[in-house]
Amino acid sequence: MFIGIDLGTSSIKMILIDQNQKILATANSTLTVQSPKDGFSEQNPQEWINSTMECFEALKLKKPKEFSQTISIGISGHMHGATLIDKDGNVIRPCILWNDTRSHQECEEFEKQSFDVRSISGNITMPGFTAPKINWIKNNEIDNFKKIFKVLLPKDYLRFVLTGEFFSEMSDASGTLWLDVKKRKWSNQLLSCSHLEEKHMPTLVEGNEETGILKRDFKDRFNFINEIKVVGGAGDNAAAATGMGIINENQSFISLGTSGVFFTPTKNSLSNIGDAVHSFCHCLPNKWHLMSVMLSASNCLDWICAVTNTSIADTLNNVENFYSDNNLVNNSSYFLPYLSGERTPHNNPYIRGSFHSIKTTTNSTVLQYAVIEGVSFGILDGVNSILKVNKNFENIFMVGGGSKSLFWIKLLSTILKRKLSVCDQSEYGAALGVSRLAMYVDKDVPNKNIIKDIVVSRKFKPQEEKIELLLKRYKVWKDIYQSNKKIASSLLT
Repeated sequence: MFIGIDLGTSSIKMILIDQNQKILATANSTLTVQSPKDGFSEQNPQEWINSTMECFEALKLKKPKEFSQTISIGISGHMHGATLIDKDGNVIRPCILWNDTRSHQECEEFEKQSFDVRSISGNITMPGFTAPKINWIKNNEIDNFKKIFKVLLPKDYLRFVLTGEFFSEMSDASGTLWLDVKKRKWSNQLLSCSHLEEKHMPTLVEGNEETGILKRDFKDRFNFINEIKVVGGAGDNAAAATGMGIINENQSFISLGTSGVFFTPTKNSLSNIGDAVHSFCHCLPNKWHLMSVMLSASNCLDWICAVTNTSIADTLNNVENFYSDNNLVNNSSYFLPYLSGERTPHNNPYIRGSFHSIKTTTNSTVLQYAVIEGVSFGILDGVNSILKVNKNFENIFMVGGGSKSLFWIKLLSTILKRKLSVCDQSEYGAALGVSRLAMYVDKDVPNKNIIKDIVVSRKFKPQEEKIELLLKRYKVWKDIYQSNKKIASSLLT
């Protein structure tokens, strides 16, 4: 038996699987996020521990015999979080999360070096990454900075509590800005940009390698039979990809979740810094991946539904009917989906959402269509950014809440001019991914059987008669952004 733990921003999810990867039991426990100031986003690491214990208890209650026979554990986690540990193993302050934007000035400080920071890290310095958070702590909480013994990512702090060991793995470490992504090792040059040394970092392994044994008190508390190994695990998106079986360069996925992600594995380390593409290691050896990230995707849909007082189902039905009339689409309003700024391809923290070409005939359905179309154009921006450096992907799989809308997938397929497939998915996909990684340390499981083929439930192809109209609107939409970015910063107070 194998356990996968997914430490998310809003909850811990946990699964128990057998050697055939049948999910025997699941559990989840809610987490909270604190925002002490505008732009601040923090979490108390003790909540991660409490929720993990709750989930262990739940799995034990549901499948006590199978649970007790667990062989190994894999851990996934939300990336970029800065968890600071002192020499006694205590947490110094709340963890600063991935969506915290306080360190925008420190990003400039981080890159003002005598060497090319981006060529080593493979990425642009952004407030979401770990490194500028540490620079902010040095500039604003010097006493806390002086106490730092280790800087751990969220899942790696959970690992430390479970095993007493300091380890991280390549996919999550890529999001710190301290990793030499090509060489898959810590960069002393990049660490020096945050006034740190390699001694402050955990030891690096691949995601399927052992990092320690579950502590005796946890083994006894939960009546485990075996000495349970804990493997490296993965950052959340790499874990989700592994859960879907996306580890090869001809594969990719689009996630229409709160944010919009396009993820594709590569054989070598590639980068497109100019378009703010994320260039990370994958969680298996000798594999990398590229990722475009738009900060607001399905949450734009949630927002317009709330504004127009319309359910998601009714909104999607309204929009589908509207889309069937080319004349209506051609004369529709436009929407920039940047409710929280944007990463790929603009790396613009100042741009915000906006409607354009509002008329006396504009009604709620027009606005709803503009939002869906605008988010879809944002996904196309991300795909185009990756196409500049990598054209090897063929199969694109759809996941996330937005992928439940058949209309939205049809629209995306047409805008992208590519076939899209919907695969069977679960909210426990990342947990499944790291439980698969945990299987690699069991000598009785053949490695070639661990990453399963993707199960496709439905396929979509572009509507040829709509392509010209939509790409014409995409060009106008891009021009609108170029005009808006000139005044974006002056609109913010």
